[in-house]
Amino acid sequence: MKQILVTRSSMPTFEEYCDEIKDLWNTRWLTNMGAKHKQLQTELEKYLGVPHVTLYTNGHLALENAIGALNLPEGGEVITTPFTFASTTHAIVRNGLVPVFCDVNDRDYTMDVTKLESLITDKTVAIVPVHVYGNLCDVENIETIAKKYGLKVIYDAAHAFGVRYKGVSSACFGDASMFSFHATKVFHTIEGGAVCYKNDSWVQLLNDQKNFGFHGPEEVAYVGGNAKMNEFQAAMGICNLRHLDGEIAKRKIVVERYRQRLSGVEGICLCQPQDGVESNYAYFPAVFDGYKYTRNEIFEMLKAQEITARKYFFPLTNSFECYRNYPTAGVEKTPVAQHLALRVLTLPLYADLALEDVDKICDTILG
Repeated sequence: MKQILVTRSSMPTFEEYCDEIKDLWNTRWLTNMGAKHKQLQTELEKYLGVPHVTLYTNGHLALENAIGALNLPEGGEVITTPFTFASTTHAIVRNGLVPVFCDVNDRDYTMDVTKLESLITDKTVAIVPVHVYGNLCDVENIETIAKKYGLKVIYDAAHAFGVRYKGVSSACFGDASMFSFHATKVFHTIEGGAVCYKNDSWVQLLNDQKNFGFHGPEEVAYVGGNAKMNEFQAAMGICNLRHLDGEIAKRKIVVERYRQRLSGVEGICLCQPQDGVESNYAYFPAVFDGYKYTRNEIFEMLKAQEITARKYFFPLTNSFECYRNYPTAGVEKTPVAQHLALRVLTLPLYADLALEDVDKICDTILG
C-alpha cells in the first residue's frame, strides 16, 4: 500500500544543488557567515521586501534571539497563544519571561484580539502572536493595541513565509518577524530560520548574539550562543527560493481539490480564505465538529490506509507538564483553542501530492 505522509520536503534537482555547492570544495568556507549565507540573506531581503534579514540555524533560536534582543525585564509578562508549537512558549520562558495565554478566534485560529487588552497588566512587556497555518493575525489591531500600551511585538511567522497582506510581506509586521526554514515548511534550508526587522541597530546585535557574543576578533560583548546557518543550508535555500512561487502554485491546486471535496460537508469545518491575504497554502486544517466520525476516528481511519495526518496543535502549550505551575496555564482559560485542539487534523499537503491521492484521503474521510 502506498504511504502518504503529512508533508514532503520540496527540493531542487540533485544536479542543481550539487552545482550550487561545488565551489565550497574550493573555498572550504563551510560556515561562519560565508558567501552562500550572504547571498541568501540578500536574496531574502529582496524577496520579502524587508530592510534586514538575519539567518539562523533553526527557527527556534531565531525567535529566542529576537526576544532576547528586546532586552525585556526578567519576569515580565508576554502575551501569546497556546495554539502553537512548543517552540513559541519555550522561547519566551528561556528568556526569563512569563507567558500569558490569549485564546484564539474560531475563524482563522490566530490570537483573538478582542481578548488581548483584558490580559494586559503593569507587568506586560510584549506580545508574541502566531500566524497559524499560514493565516495571518489581525496585524492592524495588534499594532494599535501595542502602541497604546507601549508594548513590543514579535511575530512567530514560522508558518507564514511568502504570505502577503494587502501586498505587504508577513516579514514586515511588528518589531520583528521570525520564520522557520525547517524541512517541513513551504520554503526551507533543511534546518534554518530567520529574523526580519527594520531596526538598523539590531544587525550587529543579532549577529553578535548568534556567534557566542563575539563583537570582534578579541571582544565578547554578550552572553551569546551558536546559532549560525552553515553554507550547505544556505545553498539549499538559494536553490529552493528560485522555485518557490511555482511550489506555492502547486500547493494551491492541492488545496483547491480538498476544498472541492470537503466544503459544505456537515460537521467538517474548513478555514475560509482571509480577505486581502495572498496565501502560501502551508497547511490544510480540517476541524471535525459534530461530524459522523470524531477527529481521533478519522486519524485512525487514515492511518489504516497508510495516510499520515497530524493532530496539530495538540496538546495546547498551556497544558504542558513543564508549565503546569505557571499561574497563567490551564486549558480552561482558552476554551476556543482547547475546542480546536481536540478536533483538528492537518491533512497531507505538499507541492507534489497527486490529486488522486487527495481524492483517496477525502474518500476515506467521507466514508
